[in-house]
Amino acid sequence: MGFLEDLFGYIGDATWGWALIPFLVVLGVFFTLASGLVQFRFFGRMFRVLVPSRTGSTKGHVSSLQALLVSVGGRVGGGNIAGVAVAITLGGPGAVFWMWVIALIGMATSLFECSLAQLFKRTDEDGTYRGGPAQYIRHGLGHQYNWLAIIYAIALIAAFGLGFNAFQGNTVAVSVEDSFGIGQIWTGIVIALITGIVIYGGIKRIALVAEFVVPIMAIGYILMAIIIIVASIGEVPAVIATIFNNAFGIEEAVGGGMGAAIAQGLRRGLFSNEAGLGSAPNVAAVAYVRHPVSQGIVQALSVFIDTIIICSCTAFIILLGDVYVPGAADVNGVELTQQSLASHVGVWAQYVLTIAIILFAYSSIIYNYYLGENALTVFTESHTARHVFRIIVVVLVFVGASAPGATAVFFFSDPMMGVLALVNLLALIMLFPVGMRVLNDYRQQVRDGTDHPVFDPEKFSDLDIDETAWRD
Repeated sequence: MGFLEDLFGYIGDATWGWALIPFLVVLGVFFTLASGLVQFRFFGRMFRVLVPSRTGSTKGHVSSLQALLVSVGGRVGGGNIAGVAVAITLGGPGAVFWMWVIALIGMATSLFECSLAQLFKRTDEDGTYRGGPAQYIRHGLGHQYNWLAIIYAIALIAAFGLGFNAFQGNTVAVSVEDSFGIGQIWTGIVIALITGIVIYGGIKRIALVAEFVVPIMAIGYILMAIIIIVASIGEVPAVIATIFNNAFGIEEAVGGGMGAAIAQGLRRGLFSNEAGLGSAPNVAAVAYVRHPVSQGIVQALSVFIDTIIICSCTAFIILLGDVYVPGAADVNGVELTQQSLASHVGVWAQYVLTIAIILFAYSSIIYNYYLGENALTVFTESHTARHVFRIIVVVLVFVGASAPGATAVFFFSDPMMGVLALVNLLALIMLFPVGMRVLNDYRQQVRDGTDHPVFDPEKFSDLDIDETAWRD
């Protein structure tokens, strides 16, 4: 076990330690500039998905809005509550500014990776769609790169399908025990049963649950933050000034100054919104849309919601309170968010935050499961294999929630996420010309006055596209 821990430690250092974050930032800037600031030019179009009449009938498929909500449910999690608190503790208030920056850049990366996932999606036997980085590696780069798709799929199953689900189960159980005094084993039983019921319904049931749960958790948390901001409106300008001053080293809050703010802001922002990590495209591919870029634009909105809106809510809850002390690390992580919330509205806020954590974690569990199931199809389409995987996920959620120290077994999760991110970024670089072709097709239709661009696979007959996925 010691050898494996050392091995995965080296993998983690080689990815998250020095290579991955600069790679993600540079590539995000490149996509932004090369595309002509696409995430800003189409910013208004992102919100059309929130009006069902603007997206048309989905004919029994997963809608663009449902795919967005599944994605938001997966992106929004502990990183939005505990991760932001850690970033502020270690990097100072300026870390919040750099989280905003990486989100705005990452919106372009997410747009490209999710558009490619839509372009190369495949029709499943039940009429739904399936796609993601493994598919755009296989069908976009060619079968000679199948080995790269296999590496990606293994890393995705290990990190999201197995490891992170155990962690999320543990997050729910610990939060419930701390706030309500309910034993972790009982929480583990309940969360495992609910997980099993949902994931056995496939992507359609996952999408329906996300359509119900995600708006409740997101809107509820945002409203709580708005109440706190309005109640402290006089202090908001000073907090914003502190964020900007600390971000550029004018006002140093922690050791490391501007460097610490940049490092923590970029790192926590990327962990939270997952832009470029290759996870969200698996969900983006299932949506029924008229054009691949339509869903790419929608998924860019997911990054905006995750970081610019929800992470900012946590940041203002902390910075407008009196619990956070710059340079002090006595209170950290979710405890800092929890105590800051209580300082604003009272101790009852602890229970509200616990409910938010439960919903955030549960939406992540069903999202993580689908990522693992999708990766499994790279190796086999067997229904038996799919059932076995579902059973494993349910068991891991229970074990992660109820067994002391169980999550320590999944030390490989973060390094494997680093591996799948590097694989995805390499694929995005090689497929960038294809992504620009599709984007330019969409833009040309918009310039010609088409309000809802439609994808014509015959214009891309040189690509390995599943025309049955675009027949309608």
